[in-house]
Amino acid sequence: QVQLEESGGGLVQPGESLRLSCKSSKPIFEYDMKWYRQAPGKQRELVASISNTLATTYADSVKGRFTIDRINAHNLVWLQMNNLRPEDTAVYYCNAKKPYFPDYWGQGTPVTVAS
Repeated sequence: QVQLEESGGGLVQPGESLRLSCKSSKPIFEYDMKWYRQAPGKQRELVASISNTLATTYADSVKGRFTIDRINAHNLVWLQMNNLRPEDTAVYYCNAKKPYFPDYWGQGTPVTVAS
């Protein structure tokens, strides 16, 4: 079973940056890795993904501000978040997915963007 641990969340002001990390307990090279977020009272939404072939996708709301990356050798996935906005406030979750296997989720790391 894959265990994912997120870190790097915190309280920042609008316009500032954060870098979230997701560390896997097992190799991730076969997995598509994703970051989701869930704001209070809202459904969980996909923020960014990076496939096992390094193809990336982003939600429209974060394009140009967020960057997802991975280092398979270290079982790490990052989410660089720049120019943060109050509407980016949420708990951010790391997800690992590959065909015919269940999804794996981390416990989440909270991000608060406020003046």
